[in-house]
Amino acid sequence: MKFRKKFDAVLYIVLVVLMAFMVINVLWQVASRYLMGSPSSFTDELARYLLIWVGLLGASYVTGKKMHLAIDILPSKLHGKKERNLNIFIHLIVALFAFFVMVWGGIKLVYITLTLEQTSASLNVPLGYVYSVLPLSGLIIIYYSIVNLSEKQEEPEEIGKELA
Repeated sequence: MKFRKKFDAVLYIVLVVLMAFMVINVLWQVASRYLMGSPSSFTDELARYLLIWVGLLGASYVTGKKMHLAIDILPSKLHGKKERNLNIFIHLIVALFAFFVMVWGGIKLVYITLTLEQTSASLNVPLGYVYSVLPLSGLIIIYYSIVNLSEKQEEPEEIGKELA
């Protein structure tokens, strides 16, 4: 599981950098609007795309930490083999969703937007690059689902623990 710890740390650092970049971007937008009287034209669009990346990569990160949003009424009442079987079922459903919706659908979305040469209005960046986070996050969620299935069932890990 050495690879997982390194992968967790890299993904954590990527998320921190993206979030910091987003905060700086929004601060620049506010400063340019109120201090200079002329809002920067690209910051709104960049903040939107950074939020997409942070949201989807963050969802894959918390899947790996077993801290994703879940309704735990049924799992909290089960024990032993029934609890293990339910966890297997949940991980399989999550992996299947990530594959069909995020990876397969995401690849189709990226392909279509790159083929049609759609670009963003202000940044003039091909939208396929922006949407590429969808299949990437799907693959990460599938990876974490498989790893979580192969591991002994444990409590959720604390976020940021791998850097300590």
